[in-house]
Amino acid sequence: MRCDVCHAREATVHLTEVVNEEVTKLHLCENCAKAKSEEMQSHFGLTDLIASLMDFEPALPEEKPHEVAVKCGKCGMTYHDFQKTGKLGCEECYEAFKKDLSGLLKKIHGADRHVGKMPVMSVGTASDQETLKRLHTELEELVRAEEFEKAAIIRDRIKDLEGKS
Repeated sequence: MRCDVCHAREATVHLTEVVNEEVTKLHLCENCAKAKSEEMQSHFGLTDLIASLMDFEPALPEEKPHEVAVKCGKCGMTYHDFQKTGKLGCEECYEAFKKDLSGLLKKIHGADRHVGKMPVMSVGTASDQETLKRLHTELEELVRAEEFEKAAIIRDRIKDLEGKS
Protein backbone atom coordinates (compact mmCIF):
# COMPACT_ATOMS: atom_id res chain seq x y z
CA MET A 1 0.00 0.00 0.00
CA ARG A 2 1.36 3.41 -1.02
CA CYS A 3 1.57 6.47 1.23
CA ASP A 4 -1.62 8.60 1.06
CA VAL A 5 0.42 11.82 1.11
CA CYS A 6 3.41 11.37 -1.20
CA HIS A 7 2.21 8.30 -3.15
CA ALA A 8 5.89 7.43 -3.70
CA ARG A 9 6.88 5.20 -0.77
CA GLU A 10 5.35 2.19 0.94
CA ALA A 11 3.02 3.06 3.85
CA THR A 12 4.37 1.72 7.15
CA VAL A 13 2.33 3.84 9.58
CA HIS A 14 -1.44 3.56 9.71
CA LEU A 15 -3.44 6.21 11.59
CA THR A 16 -7.12 6.24 12.42
CA GLU A 17 -8.45 9.67 13.33
CA VAL A 18 -11.90 10.18 14.87
CA VAL A 19 -13.23 13.75 14.86
CA ASN A 20 -16.89 14.43 15.67
CA GLU A 21 -17.70 10.74 15.14
CA GLU A 22 -16.19 10.86 11.63
CA VAL A 23 -13.50 8.22 11.05
CA THR A 24 -10.57 9.00 8.76
CA LYS A 25 -7.87 6.46 7.98
CA LEU A 26 -4.46 7.61 6.86
CA HIS A 27 -1.66 5.38 5.55
CA LEU A 28 1.76 7.05 5.65
CA CYS A 29 5.36 6.31 4.81
CA GLU A 30 7.96 6.92 7.51
CA ASN A 31 8.91 10.40 6.19
CA CYS A 32 5.32 11.65 5.93
CA ALA A 33 4.49 10.15 9.34
CA LYS A 34 7.35 12.11 10.87
CA ALA A 35 6.09 15.32 9.26
CA LYS A 36 2.54 14.57 10.47
CA SER A 37 3.90 13.96 13.96
CA GLU A 38 5.67 17.34 13.96
CA GLU A 39 2.47 19.00 12.68
CA MET A 40 0.43 17.39 15.47
CA GLN A 41 3.04 18.47 18.05
CA SER A 42 2.59 22.08 16.95
CA HIS A 43 -1.22 21.83 17.24
CA PHE A 44 -1.39 19.64 20.33
CA GLY A 45 1.92 20.11 22.09
CA LEU A 46 2.98 17.49 24.60
CA THR A 47 4.23 20.26 26.83
CA ASP A 48 0.79 21.88 26.89
CA LEU A 49 -0.85 18.56 27.70
CA ILE A 50 1.52 17.88 30.59
CA ALA A 51 1.22 21.49 31.72
CA SER A 52 -2.56 21.16 31.88
CA LEU A 53 -2.18 18.11 34.11
CA MET A 54 0.34 19.82 36.37
CA ASP A 55 -0.13 22.82 38.55
CA PHE A 56 1.85 25.23 36.39
CA GLU A 57 1.49 27.28 33.25
CA PRO A 58 3.17 26.25 29.97
CA ALA A 59 5.29 29.41 29.89
CA LEU A 60 7.48 28.92 32.95
CA PRO A 61 9.75 31.50 34.47
CA GLU A 62 13.42 30.64 34.39
CA GLU A 63 14.91 28.98 37.45
CA LYS A 64 16.42 31.36 39.94
CA PRO A 65 20.23 31.09 40.08
CA HIS A 66 20.16 30.83 43.89
CA GLU A 67 17.69 27.88 43.83
CA VAL A 68 19.25 24.44 43.94
CA ALA A 69 17.57 22.45 41.20
CA VAL A 70 17.30 18.69 41.44
CA LYS A 71 19.27 17.20 38.57
CA CYS A 72 19.32 13.74 37.10
CA GLY A 73 22.67 12.15 37.93
CA LYS A 74 22.91 10.44 34.54
CA CYS A 75 21.79 13.00 31.94
CA GLY A 76 21.88 16.25 33.93
CA MET A 77 18.27 17.19 33.16
CA THR A 78 16.44 19.35 35.71
CA TYR A 79 12.75 19.15 36.55
CA HIS A 80 12.42 22.60 35.03
CA ASP A 81 13.78 21.18 31.74
CA PHE A 82 11.12 18.44 31.91
CA GLN A 83 8.42 21.06 32.47
CA LYS A 84 9.58 22.95 29.37
CA THR A 85 9.87 19.96 27.04
CA GLY A 86 7.43 17.44 28.51
CA LYS A 87 10.06 14.73 28.00
CA LEU A 88 12.45 13.08 30.43
CA GLY A 89 16.08 12.74 29.45
CA CYS A 90 16.74 9.13 30.48
CA GLU A 91 15.45 6.23 32.54
CA GLU A 92 17.11 7.55 35.72
CA CYS A 93 15.08 10.78 35.55
CA TYR A 94 12.13 8.82 36.94
CA GLU A 95 14.04 8.20 40.15
CA ALA A 96 15.59 11.68 40.30
CA PHE A 97 12.18 13.40 39.96
CA LYS A 98 10.19 10.71 41.78
CA LYS A 99 8.61 13.13 44.26
CA ASP A 100 7.43 15.55 41.57
CA LEU A 101 6.39 12.89 39.05
CA SER A 102 4.29 10.91 41.52
CA GLY A 103 1.41 13.42 41.53
CA LEU A 104 1.56 13.82 37.76
CA LEU A 105 1.45 10.05 37.18
CA LYS A 106 -1.53 9.74 39.53
CA LYS A 107 -3.39 12.37 37.51
CA ILE A 108 -2.61 10.68 34.20
CA HIS A 109 -2.89 6.99 35.12
CA GLY A 110 -4.80 7.01 38.40
CA ALA A 111 -1.79 5.54 40.23
CA ASP A 112 1.95 6.01 40.43
CA ARG A 113 2.78 2.29 40.50
CA HIS A 114 2.35 -0.30 37.76
CA VAL A 115 0.83 -3.45 39.22
CA GLY A 116 0.34 -5.38 36.01
CA LYS A 117 -2.62 -7.34 34.79
CA MET A 118 -3.58 -10.98 34.52
CA PRO A 119 -5.56 -12.39 31.62
CA VAL A 120 -9.22 -12.95 32.49
CA MET A 121 -8.99 -16.60 31.44
CA SER A 122 -5.90 -17.36 33.55
CA VAL A 123 -5.87 -20.01 36.25
CA GLY A 124 -6.91 -18.64 39.65
CA THR A 125 -5.53 -15.63 41.42
CA ALA A 126 -1.96 -14.39 41.51
CA SER A 127 -1.43 -16.12 44.88
CA ASP A 128 -2.76 -19.38 43.37
CA GLN A 129 -0.30 -18.95 40.51
CA GLU A 130 2.60 -18.51 42.93
CA THR A 131 1.47 -21.52 44.98
CA LEU A 132 1.24 -23.66 41.82
CA LYS A 133 4.69 -22.59 40.74
CA ARG A 134 6.12 -23.45 44.17
CA LEU A 135 4.31 -26.81 44.26
CA HIS A 136 5.56 -27.79 40.78
CA THR A 137 9.14 -27.05 41.87
CA GLU A 138 8.63 -29.03 45.07
CA LEU A 139 7.14 -31.94 43.09
CA GLU A 140 10.15 -32.07 40.77
CA GLU A 141 12.53 -32.13 43.76
CA LEU A 142 10.57 -34.93 45.45
CA VAL A 143 10.54 -37.05 42.29
CA ARG A 144 14.29 -36.51 41.86
CA ALA A 145 14.79 -37.60 45.47
CA GLU A 146 12.52 -40.61 44.78
CA GLU A 147 10.13 -39.66 47.61
CA PHE A 148 7.08 -40.82 45.70
CA GLU A 149 4.55 -40.82 48.57
CA LYS A 150 5.22 -37.14 49.32
CA ALA A 151 5.27 -36.41 45.57
CA ALA A 152 1.80 -37.99 45.20
CA ILE A 153 0.43 -35.68 47.92
CA ILE A 154 1.90 -32.61 46.18
CA ARG A 155 0.57 -33.85 42.81
CA ASP A 156 -2.94 -34.08 44.30
CA ARG A 157 -2.68 -30.54 45.74
CA ILE A 158 -1.64 -29.27 42.28
CA LYS A 159 -4.63 -31.04 40.67
CA ASP A 160 -6.96 -29.47 43.26
CA LEU A 161 -5.64 -25.98 42.61
CA GLU A 162 -5.74 -26.43 38.83
CA GLY A 163 -9.26 -27.79 39.11
CA LYS A 164 -10.48 -24.48 40.64
CA SER A 165 -10.35 -22.71 37.29
